Amino acid sequence: MSELNSLEKNSVFDSYQVGEHIYDEVFGSVGKSRKHYQKVLNHFGKYSVKDFQKLNESAKVSFFNQGVTFAVYSDNMKGVERIFPFDLFPRIIAFKEWEKLEKGVIQRNIAINLFLHDLYHDKKILKDKVVPAELIFSSAHYNRDMIGIKPPGGIYTHIAGTDLIKHKDGEYYILEDNVRCPSGVSYVLSNREAMKRTLSNLFLSYNVMPVDDYPEQLLEAIQSVAPENVDNPTCVVLSPGMYNSAYYEHTFLAQGMGIPLVEGRDLFVDKNFVYMKTIYGPQRVDVIYRRVDDDFIDPMVFKPESVLGIPGIMTAYRDGNITLLNAPGTGVSDDKAVYSYVPAIIKYYLGEEAILNNVHTYRCEIASDYKYVMENMENLVVKPVDESGGYGIFIGRNSTKKLQEEFKQAITANRRKYIAQPIMSLSTHATFIDEGECFEPRHIDLRTYCLMGKNKQFVLKGGLSRVALKKGSLIVNSSQGGGSKDTWVLEE
Repeated sequence: MSELNSLEKNSVFDSYQVGEHIYDEVFGSVGKSRKHYQKVLNHFGKYSVKDFQKLNESAKVSFFNQGVTFAVYSDNMKGVERIFPFDLFPRIIAFKEWEKLEKGVIQRNIAINLFLHDLYHDKKILKDKVVPAELIFSSAHYNRDMIGIKPPGGIYTHIAGTDLIKHKDGEYYILEDNVRCPSGVSYVLSNREAMKRTLSNLFLSYNVMPVDDYPEQLLEAIQSVAPENVDNPTCVVLSPGMYNSAYYEHTFLAQGMGIPLVEGRDLFVDKNFVYMKTIYGPQRVDVIYRRVDDDFIDPMVFKPESVLGIPGIMTAYRDGNITLLNAPGTGVSDDKAVYSYVPAIIKYYLGEEAILNNVHTYRCEIASDYKYVMENMENLVVKPVDESGGYGIFIGRNSTKKLQEEFKQAITANRRKYIAQPIMSLSTHATFIDEGECFEPRHIDLRTYCLMGKNKQFVLKGGLSRVALKKGSLIVNSSQGGGSKDTWVLEE
């Protein structure tokens, strides 16, 4: 381990050490700080532990006053509402580095959108055997009710959350795609607000690209895909309700866009049009940004016991009278087994090599991959193909023999359900740890947000840097108790 040597020793950085064979975002391999972090380090170097703790508490108060919360679930699945964990040390991304990320994210999501249209229409990519047909038709998220439906503007994935990591080689890798109901963007904006309030002088000393235009860009994207012949569309955000873990975000985005936040009980279908109940009588709705999963959106088509959706809405959708964001059936493209084919999907539809690399993926239903996974469990991360939020993940490093055997049995019982990947060395970043009263390295990832409207793509210039607050942990998901940082993309 190499000790920090780029600053004078001070109490909040005294114990900071850069791990071997790990890319640290703040300090190089010999402990020397990276150039664009020097102002932050100089600023924080002025604080004693006691002073910084006060500053940290001030940021928490900012989050409390904003009502920024997230439900964390324990093993018994009872949600505990808590202040969203936020670290004051920002993650900084230089312009040229961001430029490549943005191009790669846009390329990926354009290709995924073309892929989804093809899957639900001509299926050329399956006929050409670029992607195995059985892989698609066996996906839990392939939606046969979408066959033949072309959404307004031809857009399926209006909002995409692409998760990336920086490996020890200093390169970014795509970890997974989230194109069903990607969450977390409200925390990006809340992080920025807390940072401006708490460390305004430091923030102003950098040329940081803004993130507060996201609600405006989102509304523009939503309005652009309204049904044909609708000039002034009525748009709403559909939420499962206040007990959903991301309810804060639903309210935040609805308020930011200036559009109604509704639940399924607030809407109804009449003669294949969707209406919202208001005190002035029914009002036609044209676009729904839904935060309700496919299975619950229409009890007449999917789960009949659902009370979260709107009976008959899929018929209105087929008739082109309502736009749903994201389109039903998009989940087939963020199936973690389908993920392994995205570079080939990009090549097939765009004739280009992928700008951003995938992590090598073993599909357990393939005999050779299954054999390798069974023989190398201790060196792999095993994931269910259809879960999110960090649930159901096995990390071989430091796992017990008992747990390895349990996962081997689970994989063998349903090989289609699991993929495996090598344990990637997620980059680390200086993070203030209350218990240790100092900064320590913690693993981080990055979720970018890409909007696709009619004839326009937009990537939020920041994204959500998520932090694994537990020492040595690679699980950064907020639902598993992770935290986040403000992400600063510097202007050129």
